[in-house]
Amino acid sequence: MSHIDIKVLLKTTMANKASDLHLVVGSEPQIRIDGRLVKLDLPPISKKETEDICYSIIKEDQKIRFEEDKELDFAVNIEGYGRFRVNYYVSQGNIAAAFRVIPMEIPTLDELKAPPIYKEIIQREKGLILLTGPTGSGKTTTLSAMLGEINRNERKHILTIEDPVEFLHKNEKALFSYRTVGEDTVSFSRALKAAMREDPDIIFVGEMRDRETISAALTAAETGHLVFGTLHTNSSPQTINRLIDAFSGDEQPQIRAQLSVTLVAAISQVLVPKIGGGRVCVPEIMLNTPAIGNLIREQKIHQIYSQMQIGQGQTGMQTQLQELEKLVKNRIISRDDALAYCSKPDELKPKIMNL
Repeated sequence: MSHIDIKVLLKTTMANKASDLHLVVGSEPQIRIDGRLVKLDLPPISKKETEDICYSIIKEDQKIRFEEDKELDFAVNIEGYGRFRVNYYVSQGNIAAAFRVIPMEIPTLDELKAPPIYKEIIQREKGLILLTGPTGSGKTTTLSAMLGEINRNERKHILTIEDPVEFLHKNEKALFSYRTVGEDTVSFSRALKAAMREDPDIIFVGEMRDRETISAALTAAETGHLVFGTLHTNSSPQTINRLIDAFSGDEQPQIRAQLSVTLVAAISQVLVPKIGGGRVCVPEIMLNTPAIGNLIREQKIHQIYSQMQIGQGQTGMQTQLQELEKLVKNRIISRDDALAYCSKPDELKPKIMNL
């Protein structure tokens, strides 16, 4: 058996408040703290040690699947340590692994200092709420906080479709059903279609990757369900374009019409390192006002950004630029980090150069 114990590695990861642990043959184990990798004070791990560690926490059928597919996604509870989302992959013929820490305690919207508008939009009876951003930007955490808020206040059936299931909620007022793609269901789109017969009030779709999933999510949002979904896009207009572009040209007018009615909000977020340690969440919030609904329908997505800047006090919308500018002004983040994480650095630069 390997002399490096996975439990010790994960305990170290959590003790350092790191978000991830990386195991790659020939390198020291590394952890990610506030978005940056840090080497642990351990010798480089061998092929044998990595295999021993990785195979010690999966079942035989998962091992067979990994050896066939060269990839494996799963979540694991390690008693007394916490829950982790894990990806095994092959690097130069060797097994490698990335562990993401999933907090056991689901943070509340108040603890995340989320904008007040979040509590308003989750009270809707139906529609589509999208959370977007790059990998590791806290999308699932924000979404889980939203579902936690509903769980404390409303008697609803919440169905989650994920690959793998990350946060596990304790049923308070709501009832949760969890479906893991690959284990409990064949695909996101199949699970979404079947969901119509499972009497959910709220559906959380882990990832809206393809035409079938997006189409099924829009239909669910139209037919009286509140649907939450995530995408890997960097701004609200880009999110709208990504959804529409998943369809062929002759289908796009219909999708634009559906989106213009069913979309409630598109929130795009990044986590930016704070001066002195830690990270701050910077959300861009687009709400589907009648004006924005018209722009979606009329194929004028490029005008959404300027619409978001109008009358923000009344609407609760905000752009990423304004938030980053405010954080630099208040000395919470550095100018360099603001520009590095901004989706429009050329527009931000003149605004913050003299701050």
